[in-house]
Amino acid sequence: MKKSPLTLAVLAMLAAAGSAHAQSNVQVYGLLDVGVESANNQTPTGGNMTRVISGGMNTSRWGLRGSEDLGGGLKAVFNLEGGILMDTGAQDGALFKRQANVGLEGAFGRVVIGRSFTTVYDTVIAFDPMGFAPFYSWATSGPATGPSKYGFTTQYDNIIKYAGSFGDWKIGANYAAGEQTTGAQDSAKVGFSTVYKLGGANLMATWERNNGNTVPATGNRDKNTVWHIGANYETGPVKVWAVLRDYKLVAGKALTDDVDATTTWAGVAYKTNEVTTLTGAIYHVNVKNVAAGKDADPTMYVARYRYALSKRTDLHVTAAYAKAKNGQLTGLSRDDAGYGTSQRGLTVGMQHRF
Repeated sequence: MKKSPLTLAVLAMLAAAGSAHAQSNVQVYGLLDVGVESANNQTPTGGNMTRVISGGMNTSRWGLRGSEDLGGGLKAVFNLEGGILMDTGAQDGALFKRQANVGLEGAFGRVVIGRSFTTVYDTVIAFDPMGFAPFYSWATSGPATGPSKYGFTTQYDNIIKYAGSFGDWKIGANYAAGEQTTGAQDSAKVGFSTVYKLGGANLMATWERNNGNTVPATGNRDKNTVWHIGANYETGPVKVWAVLRDYKLVAGKALTDDVDATTTWAGVAYKTNEVTTLTGAIYHVNVKNVAAGKDADPTMYVARYRYALSKRTDLHVTAAYAKAKNGQLTGLSRDDAGYGTSQRGLTVGMQHRF
């Protein structure tokens, strides 16, 4: 059987990982999440659809990560990670779309360079009761239906990222070069995050700015600013979350409206025993800078049942309902548009981690 160049490259990397294990710590890992979703208003005529989905609770992925002890408390680290579409077996985007970086780690923290999740993503994921679930969470972005998702950037190319922990504080920062000949600020991206642990609670704040390119006609560029404040608290079998995100895009083009919205969410999880967890969450987007009576202001309600078959394998059932105001369209998904003023969906799936 003739193998493609991509297949040969993957096989070579796996072989290299095995041979390198004696010199350094290299791990092949992954998460496989597949299930079935049934939802209404999936077509312009309001049709229902039942489909096999990839990623009920988490995006399916595989990767290689490792480290090498350089002495004196210093380590070299790397991470290569790509997405998998479990319903078709296809690769989700570029081979290592999720992560491709190398760096150093020590008492000072960790610095990596390449492609990576943003410091905002690394922070906010712990403050989403649904854990950024593809089905269903609006923590990374709102529903795909409408003029904007009002979300934040999950990954950057050309990133330099720092993360460190000092006592009860965690801090993070990243800068992504725009790599434009028109100036260092064009397409540049920067972000900061901090988390403070206070007993059973964690308090967080983040800020990021994403620049567009300068518009010659105005001399201005798009400026997208997103910040979060939030908290979670855990006591016994109960954990609660509450977060507020503010999103604003100031347009660089003339006669172009700014985009503005505030997203809030809250949730609670209850472990009924060692293997069963019940989670409920509410997400709401307050849409601004639109004509009166045209704001969708969608709200989504989510409930999930999770049963652990083992430490690495879970069954999960999730139900969700989203509704918009003023006759505007909305949907449950941050990736697929809905075609009604409301949408309801149910997923049943299985997740395995290796």
